[in-house]
Amino acid sequence: MPKPRRRFLRSAAGAAAGLALPCAEYPSGLLAAAGPDAAGAGPDAVQGVLPRVRLGKWEVSRLIIGGNPFYGYSHFNRLFSAHLAEWATPERVCEALTRCERQGINTWQFSHTERTLSDLKRHRAAGGKMQWILLSHREIEENPRLIDEVAKLNPLGIVHHGGSAERKRRNGQLSLVRDFLKAVKERGVLAGLSLHDPTLLEEVEEQNWDVDFYMASLYYLTRPAEEWTRLLGQRPLGEIYLPSDPARMGKAIRATRKNCLVYKVLAAGRLSDTPQQIDQAFRQAFELIKPQDGIIVGMYPRYSDQIAENADRVRRILAPAEGGVRDRN
Repeated sequence: MPKPRRRFLRSAAGAAAGLALPCAEYPSGLLAAAGPDAAGAGPDAVQGVLPRVRLGKWEVSRLIIGGNPFYGYSHFNRLFSAHLAEWATPERVCEALTRCERQGINTWQFSHTERTLSDLKRHRAAGGKMQWILLSHREIEENPRLIDEVAKLNPLGIVHHGGSAERKRRNGQLSLVRDFLKAVKERGVLAGLSLHDPTLLEEVEEQNWDVDFYMASLYYLTRPAEEWTRLLGQRPLGEIYLPSDPARMGKAIRATRKNCLVYKVLAAGRLSDTPQQIDQAFRQAFELIKPQDGIIVGMYPRYSDQIAENADRVRRILAPAEGGVRDRN
């Protein structure tokens, strides 16, 4: 058995067996800093109401926390990625998830690693009830039978990775993506498709794929080099976030009746210099999507309580709207 598969099976089995330890303490002081009511409340005590939407049998908060900052995926450079990962100990991740639940955020989206499943189990052992969405990786995509190991842990959904799907499309292998989604649904789990290219969403819709929901990036980061050359004369260094991209993806999102969860709302932190800039980015995202859609935002509560700030931001922006399923807590 190849080593990557052994690591995958071992991590899934360990989480299912409850090997992770509960979060008995919160060393970063986030809950204490949020005030005595937050620090003393139980995991079920929601301080703030957030709008929810229906996704299959699940009710999902319209603000979902993303996992990238916790695990060192900065989308900037290696040093900042290491800075993120150094702070996000298992105890701090567990604390942040508990804080999310108290602010009405009830869903977490992350990529599979041994560490993420361990942190999920740790959160649940501490009384947390966070729902979760798993983003695929090459190992699962190449051996869909491994979906069984994840399905046993009761995820809300399993999503095919967007960059991988777009590479397969360019190589004439979209049938592999379709096979993966079918395998997910056969396990009784919601099947999602992630993407950056709005034309892929439109193609999948035109062909009426059996997909339950989409994860859609507001920015088309995965453009092939020749397209960047055509647009800008050359392929720039690093990730490029064109201001015109969100409107184009928003058009594709509004054309489908299926739920869409949008990510890269803050352009991987490039739109977060001031509270006003963050407000504008959140407002733009909600204006681009449908009432049954949500946003995925990575949070890094090292220097401020971003969880409470973002939950409050969503409550303010969506307050005039009547659509969506409201939090019943």
